[in-house]
Amino acid sequence: MKAAGGDARRVAWARGVSAVSAALSVSLTVGGTVIQFSLPKEWAPWPLMAPDHGAGLMFPLIGAFLIAYRPRLKLAWLMCVGGLACAVNLMMTGLQLMQASAGHLESAGWLRILAIVGWTVGACTLSAFVPLLSPDDRLPSRRWLPVAIASVVASVAYGACNIVRPTPPASTYRWPTVIPNPLAIEALAPYHTALMGSLTLLVNACMVLTVLSLVARLRRASSTARRQIAWPLVAFVIYALFVLLGNDYWLPATVWTGLIPVAIAFAVLRYRLYGIDTVISRTVIAAGLIAAVGAVYFGTGALAALLVSGYDQVAGLVAALAAGAFFEPLRTRLRRLTDVMLYGKHGQPEELARRLAREVGETEPVHALAAVTAVVHDGLGVTGVVVEVGTSGMRVELGVAGPDPRVVPLVWHGEPVGRMLIGPPGPRRFSAAYTERLIGAATVYVADVAHAVLLAADLQRSRERILSAREEERRRLRRDLHDGLGQALASMSMTLNMARLRLRDAPSSADGMLRDLRSSMDSVSQEVRELVYGLRPPSLDDLGLPGAVRALAAEPGPSVQVEVEGETRDLPAAVEVAAYRIAQEALTNVRKHADATRATVTLARSEHTLVVRVRDDGKGLPGIRRSGVGLTSMRERAAELGGTCLITEAAATGTEADRGTQVVATLPLPGGSGAGLW
Repeated sequence: MKAAGGDARRVAWARGVSAVSAALSVSLTVGGTVIQFSLPKEWAPWPLMAPDHGAGLMFPLIGAFLIAYRPRLKLAWLMCVGGLACAVNLMMTGLQLMQASAGHLESAGWLRILAIVGWTVGACTLSAFVPLLSPDDRLPSRRWLPVAIASVVASVAYGACNIVRPTPPASTYRWPTVIPNPLAIEALAPYHTALMGSLTLLVNACMVLTVLSLVARLRRASSTARRQIAWPLVAFVIYALFVLLGNDYWLPATVWTGLIPVAIAFAVLRYRLYGIDTVISRTVIAAGLIAAVGAVYFGTGALAALLVSGYDQVAGLVAALAAGAFFEPLRTRLRRLTDVMLYGKHGQPEELARRLAREVGETEPVHALAAVTAVVHDGLGVTGVVVEVGTSGMRVELGVAGPDPRVVPLVWHGEPVGRMLIGPPGPRRFSAAYTERLIGAATVYVADVAHAVLLAADLQRSRERILSAREEERRRLRRDLHDGLGQALASMSMTLNMARLRLRDAPSSADGMLRDLRSSMDSVSQEVRELVYGLRPPSLDDLGLPGAVRALAAEPGPSVQVEVEGETRDLPAAVEVAAYRIAQEALTNVRKHADATRATVTLARSEHTLVVRVRDDGKGLPGIRRSGVGLTSMRERAAELGGTCLITEAAATGTEADRGTQVVATLPLPGGSGAGLW
């Protein structure tokens, strides 16, 4: 309990101290700015504003905000200290110039020293330690510790050299009267300018090195950490650019300095909510295109001006064409560069496509859907992915897609095969444009796997139907052989034995028994023929498919006309049996249920299919349709061969009551030629 109470007091103390420092820093910054703008024109500072204005206002505020969430965050405390030091620099500079303009030069000299101390502390904290510790409050590695030490030494040396500045010549002094330096070392006068220039270069070099530490972090970081590092990296890079460009860019440098702590706050607390990768990608692409196209344009224009100086229009046209030729390839290369920089190869659409292709090629269709779903989930960096195949409820779920997932239809060569549900972005969040490219690359492979799963399921169902039909046929044959043919043969055997016993004593009785045995043998022969007919109609072997169908058409009932289109002599045996049975079942339905007066059976052979069409002029399909055994049998026979069987109303020319029925079975032929057996 005591420990908990002590922690709470420390947290409250930290928040209070950071809030006071933020309030003091803002007050000093605003007060110093007001004083500087109220000075006489000849004593007004130049530039009017500096990065210290942005630092004094924003760094302590954001630092106090971070301390409220993470009281032990060293980065936040450095932001508070550095911002307060910059505010002290602004206030002391304003008071110094105000005292000097009033003629109090001695006090102005001491205020100048306090301003330099404030600048030095701010430079050591904000330019050295804050970039090196962003965004995870640690150095990239121990190898960067010398850089931190060098940055501090360079800033302190610059401040110390400025503190002991010798009295400058009045002709080169910025303000009307030279402000005396109470700590001046006049012996440094011959070397002071060169020394300050060298220290300025050293301070700027150390600043660039601290920014490069963020680049080093980015190269070694994971995809999630890269998004976090990207915020402070962009902020410090642009800030360093403005500083190196000089005082002419004082306004954007001041504004951008105030945005640096905001970027750090995004990286530390809520980096997942903002699309920094989109900002970086578009910025890099735009800047690269402007620089490259501009260089090509002006370079080509200059070269053309030298060679064809009298043809200005030709030079401009050549420059424009050359710049346009480089535009699209350069844009593509820059986009890939930023993709690799932000996400690494793990998030590239090409890499995701290679991973999916490898999984599809190495995994069986039964397990490929789960493997592909795992790759898509990992590649998109979302909370969950669900792949639903077909309409039978087959699905694979990985993670949590959430209550409102994004729905991506899966289409295979124009045929819907399912859909993919994608959850919201996870910790490794990609930009919207980048995610679209990943989804586009993944959808094709997921659709292929979904189609393969549907084919595998259809194949499995077909195998099950074939096995079931085979077992049913075996059961029927066993029953027919045992109950019919077997009993008949057993009875005939007993009759023969009895006839042998009576042959000597009662020949007339034995003769009668032998005549009965003869009749039984004829009955057994008929049963054997019926069994053989059940396996394959003999008429197919005797008459061929057209002749066998004509034999069916000659049976009693409505008039049936048989039409044959194409060659049907070399059809596979399985196709012949299926076509015959479908025609037989269709004609049976016509005779029993259609109330038709005539019917037509058409056998149409093409290169790849055999179409069996049975059409009548009967009363048509009932209003409430129920698939009976016959209709189901026709569909199953067509499906076993990979074909289709459609039962619809025929476009009859009779009255509305005699619409007629049409059965169209399409049976594929193997190899496209129809030759050979299946």
